[in-house]
Amino acid sequence: MKQLVLVPVVLTALLVGCAAQTSKTTTDEAQAAAPSNPAEADKRARVRLELASAYFGRGQTDTALDEVKQALALKPDLPEAHNLRGLIYASKGEERLADESFRHALQLNPRDADTMHNYGWFLCQQQRYAEADALYTQAVAQPGYRDTTRTLLAQGVCQARAGQWDAAERTLMRSYELDPANPVTAYNLSTVLYRSGEYERARFYIRRVNQQQELSNAQSLWLAARIENRLGHRGLVDDYGRQLRGRFPQAPETLSYEQGRFDE
Repeated sequence: MKQLVLVPVVLTALLVGCAAQTSKTTTDEAQAAAPSNPAEADKRARVRLELASAYFGRGQTDTALDEVKQALALKPDLPEAHNLRGLIYASKGEERLADESFRHALQLNPRDADTMHNYGWFLCQQQRYAEADALYTQAVAQPGYRDTTRTLLAQGVCQARAGQWDAAERTLMRSYELDPANPVTAYNLSTVLYRSGEYERARFYIRRVNQQQELSNAQSLWLAARIENRLGHRGLVDDYGRQLRGRFPQAPETLSYEQGRFDE
């Protein structure tokens, strides 16, 4: 799942002006060079889309957006391109354009679970929780969908953000049962159980993360310390504190430990 990065308002305004001029040029060039053979146009569009995805993965959002626009100039009805354009616009803080792109992608392919997942996460960031939840449920229900675990994780996190703790627990448990080795799922499930006062159960899942040092981090160690504090295990609290000081001395979680802010 992609994290949405908000660009400062002034910078966004400047980028929109520049992008509009650039995209017109590249789109005109793509249209002029578009092959008359539909199969060739589809092939070229997908090459552009692969380039756009690679640029986006490296954080080069403007270049990625130009490549997507060139792909759409070659094949305007390519759902994957509209989906990726939605992710790019979301990362740039262009909420309206992102929303339009995701909607268009689903109009072209109403059964595209990947777009449902991405649009659902975008809506969750906008605190449109009910709409997001409906999309996640639709995505999981699609026959042959291979990323059910990922979507259930996102759905559970979104339900937790909405304060729907019982629903979040059920959803995250489903995700965990499908992939018990996923440390992100275990961490989020433990967090939900902790918030629900299920301290022993929360302890079970977070310990599975922290038992492997390469998977643990400041957040997982701090959550474990808070759980042990609730259970009255002072020695274990101190042990997690030592790990925080030794491995993550500058982390906000270490500062919270030092200041004793266990209940925040």
